[in-house]
Amino acid sequence: MLKAQIVPVTGFQQNCSIIWCDETMEGALVDPGGDYQKILQAVDKVGITLKKILLTHGHLDHAGGSADIKDTHDLPIIGPHKDDQFWLDGIEEQAANYGMPGLRCCTPDQYLSDGDQVTLGALIFDVFHCPGHTPGHVVFHEPKSNVAFVGDVLFKGSIGRTDFPKGNHQDLLDSIAQKLWPLGPDVTFVPGHGPLSTFGHERQSNPYVADHVLKAG
Repeated sequence: MLKAQIVPVTGFQQNCSIIWCDETMEGALVDPGGDYQKILQAVDKVGITLKKILLTHGHLDHAGGSADIKDTHDLPIIGPHKDDQFWLDGIEEQAANYGMPGLRCCTPDQYLSDGDQVTLGALIFDVFHCPGHTPGHVVFHEPKSNVAFVGDVLFKGSIGRTDFPKGNHQDLLDSIAQKLWPLGPDVTFVPGHGPLSTFGHERQSNPYVADHVLKAG
Protein backbone atom coordinates (compact mmCIF):
# COMPACT_ATOMS: atom_id res chain seq x y z
CA MET A 1 0.00 0.00 0.00
CA LEU A 2 0.92 3.60 -0.55
CA LYS A 3 2.00 5.54 2.53
CA ALA A 4 2.58 9.27 2.62
CA GLN A 5 3.62 12.11 4.87
CA ILE A 6 3.27 15.78 3.98
CA VAL A 7 6.03 18.26 4.82
CA PRO A 8 5.08 21.92 4.17
CA VAL A 9 8.08 23.80 2.79
CA THR A 10 9.14 27.38 2.02
CA GLY A 11 7.20 30.54 2.74
CA PHE A 12 4.60 29.33 0.24
CA GLN A 13 3.77 26.36 2.54
CA GLN A 14 3.94 24.00 -0.39
CA ASN A 15 2.97 20.40 0.32
CA CYS A 16 6.04 18.26 -0.31
CA SER A 17 4.89 14.65 -0.08
CA ILE A 18 7.14 11.87 1.16
CA ILE A 19 5.62 8.74 -0.35
CA TRP A 20 6.62 5.11 -0.04
CA CYS A 21 5.62 1.52 -0.66
CA ASP A 22 5.09 -0.15 2.71
CA GLU A 23 6.00 -3.52 1.19
CA THR A 24 9.50 -2.52 0.05
CA MET A 25 10.03 0.72 2.04
CA GLU A 26 11.21 2.37 -1.18
CA GLY A 27 10.26 6.01 -1.27
CA ALA A 28 10.08 9.13 -3.39
CA LEU A 29 9.57 12.84 -2.93
CA VAL A 30 6.79 14.64 -4.73
CA ASP A 31 7.59 18.32 -5.27
CA PRO A 32 10.50 19.05 -2.90
CA GLY A 33 10.22 22.80 -3.36
CA GLY A 34 12.79 23.90 -0.80
CA ASP A 35 13.91 23.45 2.83
CA TYR A 36 15.59 20.28 1.61
CA GLN A 37 17.29 19.55 4.94
CA LYS A 38 13.90 19.62 6.68
CA ILE A 39 12.59 17.15 4.10
CA LEU A 40 15.54 14.80 4.50
CA GLN A 41 15.23 14.86 8.29
CA ALA A 42 11.61 13.77 7.92
CA VAL A 43 12.67 11.00 5.52
CA ASP A 44 15.19 9.71 8.08
CA LYS A 45 12.48 9.54 10.75
CA VAL A 46 10.20 7.54 8.45
CA GLY A 47 13.05 5.11 7.74
CA ILE A 48 12.64 4.66 4.01
CA THR A 49 15.10 4.46 1.12
CA LEU A 50 14.63 7.27 -1.37
CA LYS A 51 14.65 6.18 -5.00
CA LYS A 52 13.43 9.16 -7.03
CA ILE A 53 12.10 12.70 -7.11
CA LEU A 54 8.76 13.34 -8.81
CA LEU A 55 7.80 16.81 -10.02
CA THR A 56 4.27 17.88 -10.93
CA HIS A 57 5.44 21.16 -12.47
CA GLY A 58 8.31 23.61 -12.70
CA HIS A 59 7.44 26.41 -10.29
CA LEU A 60 10.15 27.24 -7.77
CA ASP A 61 8.08 26.30 -4.70
CA HIS A 62 7.57 22.80 -6.12
CA ALA A 63 10.95 22.09 -7.70
CA GLY A 64 13.47 24.42 -6.03
CA GLY A 65 14.94 21.84 -3.63
CA SER A 66 15.27 19.07 -6.21
CA ALA A 67 18.84 19.79 -7.32
CA ASP A 68 20.20 19.68 -3.77
CA ILE A 69 18.46 16.41 -2.95
CA LYS A 70 19.54 14.91 -6.27
CA ASP A 71 23.13 15.83 -5.41
CA THR A 72 23.07 14.51 -1.84
CA HIS A 73 21.23 11.25 -2.59
CA ASP A 74 22.07 10.62 -6.28
CA LEU A 75 18.39 10.45 -7.21
CA PRO A 76 16.80 10.83 -10.65
CA ILE A 77 14.39 13.70 -11.17
CA ILE A 78 11.29 12.43 -12.98
CA GLY A 79 8.77 14.84 -14.47
CA PRO A 80 7.21 17.13 -15.26
CA HIS A 81 6.30 17.31 -18.94
CA LYS A 82 8.99 18.88 -21.14
CA ASP A 83 6.86 22.00 -21.69
CA ASP A 84 7.73 23.15 -18.15
CA GLN A 85 11.51 23.21 -18.68
CA PHE A 86 11.43 27.00 -19.08
CA TRP A 87 10.07 27.25 -15.53
CA LEU A 88 12.78 24.92 -14.20
CA ASP A 89 15.41 27.01 -15.98
CA GLY A 90 14.12 30.14 -14.27
CA ILE A 91 14.01 28.93 -10.66
CA GLU A 92 17.07 30.85 -9.48
CA GLU A 93 15.83 34.10 -11.03
CA GLN A 94 12.37 33.55 -9.51
CA ALA A 95 13.92 32.79 -6.12
CA ALA A 96 15.91 36.03 -6.20
CA ASN A 97 12.75 37.98 -6.98
CA TYR A 98 10.94 36.39 -4.04
CA GLY A 99 13.89 36.73 -1.64
CA MET A 100 14.34 32.96 -1.40
CA PRO A 101 18.06 32.27 -1.92
CA GLY A 102 19.29 28.71 -2.18
CA LEU A 103 16.70 27.35 -4.58
CA ARG A 104 18.29 25.95 -7.73
CA CYS A 105 17.41 25.29 -11.34
CA CYS A 106 17.21 21.67 -12.46
CA THR A 107 16.73 19.50 -15.51
CA PRO A 108 14.77 16.24 -15.19
CA ASP A 109 16.43 12.94 -15.95
CA GLN A 110 13.10 11.91 -17.48
CA TYR A 111 10.23 14.01 -18.79
CA LEU A 112 6.73 12.61 -18.50
CA SER A 113 3.84 12.48 -20.94
CA ASP A 114 0.16 11.64 -20.67
CA GLY A 115 -0.29 7.90 -20.23
CA ASP A 116 3.14 7.23 -18.75
CA GLN A 117 3.56 5.21 -15.57
CA VAL A 118 6.03 5.60 -12.71
CA THR A 119 6.87 2.69 -10.42
CA LEU A 120 7.89 2.82 -6.77
CA GLY A 121 8.44 -0.53 -5.14
CA ALA A 122 5.23 -2.45 -5.79
CA LEU A 123 3.30 0.75 -6.56
CA ILE A 124 2.43 1.97 -10.05
CA PHE A 125 1.43 5.59 -10.59
CA ASP A 126 -0.49 6.64 -13.68
CA VAL A 127 0.61 9.97 -15.17
CA PHE A 128 -1.83 12.54 -16.54
CA HIS A 129 -0.68 15.62 -18.43
CA CYS A 130 -2.87 18.42 -17.06
CA PRO A 131 -1.89 21.78 -18.58
CA GLY A 132 -3.43 25.08 -17.59
CA HIS A 133 -1.65 26.24 -14.44
CA THR A 134 1.55 25.59 -16.35
CA PRO A 135 1.85 24.02 -19.81
CA GLY A 136 3.78 20.98 -18.59
CA HIS A 137 1.92 20.15 -15.39
CA VAL A 138 1.38 16.46 -14.61
CA VAL A 139 -0.68 14.59 -12.01
CA PHE A 140 0.26 11.28 -10.37
CA HIS A 141 -2.53 8.81 -9.49
CA GLU A 142 -2.05 5.56 -7.60
CA PRO A 143 -5.19 3.55 -8.36
CA LYS A 144 -4.97 0.88 -5.65
CA SER A 145 -4.88 3.48 -2.89
CA ASN A 146 -7.02 5.83 -5.00
CA VAL A 147 -4.81 8.80 -4.16
CA ALA A 148 -3.70 11.54 -6.55
CA PHE A 149 -0.94 14.12 -6.20
CA VAL A 150 -2.27 17.03 -8.22
CA GLY A 151 0.20 19.86 -7.62
CA ASP A 152 -1.46 23.19 -8.32
CA VAL A 153 -4.15 21.97 -10.71
CA LEU A 154 -6.84 21.66 -8.03
CA PHE A 155 -7.28 22.70 -4.41
CA LYS A 156 -9.96 22.24 -1.80
CA GLY A 157 -12.42 24.91 -2.86
CA SER A 158 -10.29 26.39 -5.62
CA ILE A 159 -8.16 25.77 -8.70
CA GLY A 160 -4.71 26.81 -9.84
CA ARG A 161 -3.85 30.27 -11.08
CA THR A 162 -3.61 30.71 -14.83
CA ASP A 163 -2.17 34.22 -15.05
CA PHE A 164 1.43 33.01 -15.23
CA PRO A 165 3.30 32.83 -18.55
CA LYS A 166 1.79 30.13 -20.78
CA GLY A 167 -1.06 29.54 -18.34
CA ASN A 168 -4.51 28.94 -19.83
CA HIS A 169 -7.78 28.97 -17.87
CA GLN A 170 -9.78 26.87 -20.31
CA ASP A 171 -6.99 24.30 -20.53
CA LEU A 172 -7.08 24.00 -16.74
CA LEU A 173 -10.84 23.49 -16.65
CA ASP A 174 -10.54 20.88 -19.42
CA SER A 175 -7.73 19.10 -17.58
CA ILE A 176 -9.81 18.81 -14.43
CA ALA A 177 -13.03 17.76 -16.16
CA GLN A 178 -11.49 15.42 -18.74
CA LYS A 179 -8.49 13.94 -16.89
CA LEU A 180 -9.31 14.03 -13.16
CA TRP A 181 -13.07 13.64 -12.82
CA PRO A 182 -13.16 10.33 -14.78
CA LEU A 183 -10.91 8.81 -12.09
CA GLY A 184 -13.94 8.79 -9.81
CA PRO A 185 -15.40 10.76 -6.90
CA ASP A 186 -13.69 8.68 -4.23
CA VAL A 187 -10.18 9.77 -5.19
CA THR A 188 -8.42 11.56 -2.33
CA PHE A 189 -6.07 14.21 -3.66
CA VAL A 190 -3.05 15.95 -2.19
CA PRO A 191 -2.89 19.51 -3.54
CA GLY A 192 0.20 21.65 -3.79
CA HIS A 193 -1.04 23.85 -0.95
CA GLY A 194 -3.66 23.50 1.76
CA PRO A 195 -5.77 20.58 2.99
CA LEU A 196 -6.63 17.33 1.26
CA SER A 197 -10.01 16.75 -0.35
CA THR A 198 -11.75 14.32 -2.70
CA PHE A 199 -12.77 14.73 -6.31
CA GLY A 200 -16.36 14.02 -5.30
CA HIS A 201 -16.38 16.83 -2.76
CA GLU A 202 -15.00 19.29 -5.30
CA ARG A 203 -17.52 18.23 -7.92
CA GLN A 204 -20.26 19.15 -5.47
CA SER A 205 -18.91 22.32 -3.90
CA ASN A 206 -15.94 23.84 -5.74
CA PRO A 207 -17.04 27.27 -7.03
CA TYR A 208 -14.86 26.91 -10.15
CA VAL A 209 -15.29 23.30 -11.27
CA ALA A 210 -18.33 21.83 -9.52
CA ASP A 211 -20.55 19.91 -11.90
CA HIS A 212 -23.32 22.53 -11.86
CA VAL A 213 -20.77 25.30 -12.55
CA LEU A 214 -19.19 23.57 -15.55
CA LYS A 215 -22.60 22.69 -17.01
CA ALA A 216 -23.73 26.28 -16.63
CA GLY A 217 -20.58 27.44 -18.42
